Amino acid sequence: MSARRRYDASGRERQAALTRRQIALAAVEQFVVQGYATTTVASVAKAAGVSAQTVYNGFGTKAALLKEGYDLLMVGDGEAVPLAERPDVQALYADPDPVSFLRGYARLGRELLDRLGPLAVQIGAGALAGDADLVELRATTDRERLTGTGMVVGRLVELDALSPGLDADAARDRLWTLNSTEVWYLLTTTRGWTGEQYEDWVGDAMAAAVLRPDLLR
Repeated sequence: MSARRRYDASGRERQAALTRRQIALAAVEQFVVQGYATTTVASVAKAAGVSAQTVYNGFGTKAALLKEGYDLLMVGDGEAVPLAERPDVQALYADPDPVSFLRGYARLGRELLDRLGPLAVQIGAGALAGDADLVELRATTDRERLTGTGMVVGRLVELDALSPGLDADAARDRLWTLNSTEVWYLLTTTRGWTGEQYEDWVGDAMAAAVLRPDLLR
């Protein structure tokens, strides 16, 4: 008698993951176009081709759906690999030249904002309007970005590259501001800069703001 074939759930799990990604991306599109407050779970479900109950079962709340969509845009795909562990980010941190490192960081920031910027603008606007979900999410994403910027400054400290008299916290805050959605929006949308112009300026501004003067020659 042959052994009972073991049930393989991998196909179902892959389909569930694809459906979840499809729902999150449909939500992001609606959040960007319509705004968070106007978007409903029912409209997201219709756009994703699933039932509203499927969305509720998978995400629980609209706020959780928004955060997952944000995180999905942050990494750029559905792989469960944190941004800091990705090969291109690890290669960036291996760069021993502080100026090149910051220009690479500006390039990474531009790539993230190309994906995240429109959604982040909506989150910021909703937070300023007092939407509780967006106030909380904005605080969370600001903390996450501050942590990432602190890692950048930590690398600059390792390279002995900070300007004399500039402490790490002040350097972190300067880079955090230059790498913000607000600066990106002002330059690329309000002033019409290209992505390349924005990236070049931010990279140069970061270097001028925190590095030893002798490194800029």
